Amino acid sequence: MKLFGWKGSAETPRPVLSRAYAMGGAMLGEWPAAYEPQVRAAVLANPVAQRAVRLVSEAAGEAAIAASGASAAENQQARALVRHVSGGQGLVETLALNLLLHGNSYVQIACDAAGAPTELFALRPERVSVDVDARGWPVAYQYRVGERVTRLASEDGAGRAAIVHIKAINPIDDHYGLGCLGAASGPVAIHNAATQWNKALLDNAARPSGALVYDSGKDGATLSAEQFARLKAEMEAAFQGAVNAGRPMLLEGGLRWQSLSMSPAEMDFVALKAAAAREIALAFGVPPMLLGIPGDNTYANYREANKALWRQTIVPLMSKILGGIAQGLRGWMPGLELGVDMDKVPELADERSAYWERIAGAGFLSDEEKRALLGFGVI
Repeated sequence: MKLFGWKGSAETPRPVLSRAYAMGGAMLGEWPAAYEPQVRAAVLANPVAQRAVRLVSEAAGEAAIAASGASAAENQQARALVRHVSGGQGLVETLALNLLLHGNSYVQIACDAAGAPTELFALRPERVSVDVDARGWPVAYQYRVGERVTRLASEDGAGRAAIVHIKAINPIDDHYGLGCLGAASGPVAIHNAATQWNKALLDNAARPSGALVYDSGKDGATLSAEQFARLKAEMEAAFQGAVNAGRPMLLEGGLRWQSLSMSPAEMDFVALKAAAAREIALAFGVPPMLLGIPGDNTYANYREANKALWRQTIVPLMSKILGGIAQGLRGWMPGLELGVDMDKVPELADERSAYWERIAGAGFLSDEEKRALLGFGVI
């Protein structure tokens, strides 16, 4: 007996069992190493990574901002600059997205004719490279769009910041930050590959189709090349794919259909996708239950997960972004401090209420001391 397909394989070798990864261009078992293919594979093609990124960046963009340290007019101007929408994109949301994915965010401070800041514009981080002097200190930035290169000085003529570089900590690089996208690329590739595998199973009636076994009989005859080609074409046209699932098959000439099946381990792609989704959520600092991943999705856990998202991911990210912007604007607004207005974060309302109760119940503190601890001015 001969399995249908062996003879054809002997005459016409089959291609290597590997396919190009659809989003990144890498072979099966690998994942993209460059930034743009990683973004296409994760943010554009993976629902878990896209939702995690949007959850963090949109929450950061909507957070209330508190300004202090400068004059009242300068504090108000600083908040207006940070809240300004430039090119259809919110500044903080864009910076949070770039810092989360790339590890670097660049803010260009645009000034008017009098030298006062009028707009803060976020630059695409993958287009920016750092120019350093002989001692290794950044002195300028190269911004590349296609073949066009623009050199942007780090400071203006008065020694004030012209470009603010905000970066995540990177243990192996002095000038560029480390994003979360590289660590998430492996789980993203696994999740996408599992999705493609499940799609292929559905296209094949959710099971392997089987094999045609040719019984040569006593004479040991084999299929000719023409017979093999005809059978293969008939199988692909009439019996392959979801639309042909369950269609009866008529066999002749010593052919016998041998059904195949998969083991439970081979079919356990639901658990594989859930594990990969949890690793994606871990890479971006988002609790898995907020992304709809199966687990202990009770109301209490969901509430605590929202707190953890803000405390462990959004607030530190916002502190880094707003601290960098405030440092860049201090050349015009001395003493400026920017931060998240924690009293206006609904997810942290319970913590603030407990803090107010502790301060109010401290009998050894005067009213003025209590007001100072709660962030209010002296009467």
